[in-house]
Amino acid sequence: MSGEMDALVAAATEKLEALEAALYGLKQVRGRHTTEDGAVRVEVDSDGALVALDLAESVTSRPPSEVSQLIIWACQQAAQDAGAQRSEVVSKLNSAFVDPASGIVGGRAE
Repeated sequence: MSGEMDALVAAATEKLEALEAALYGLKQVRGRHTTEDGAVRVEVDSDGALVALDLAESVTSRPPSEVSQLIIWACQQAAQDAGAQRSEVVSKLNSAFVDPASGIVGGRAE
């Protein structure tokens, strides 16, 4: 009985550690993109929210509508980057919850 309980506790501990690692990993996700000319640089978090925006002096010579489109495009690219990073974190988490013997997510079938 003690061996079964030890195995259960060990499995639960492994899953908890995987969850904690995933939460930490998601907090570390940052998508970044800089336009080819370097005029716009953006950074987004794991949710795609803008956390940094840098504009070069050269944007002052462009029409506002062009600058706004550059910003939006750069944000989209950065969000795609963040999404790819987020997918990697979630994939690692999912693999920690798949029972290798059965291929079932979350544990073994009874």
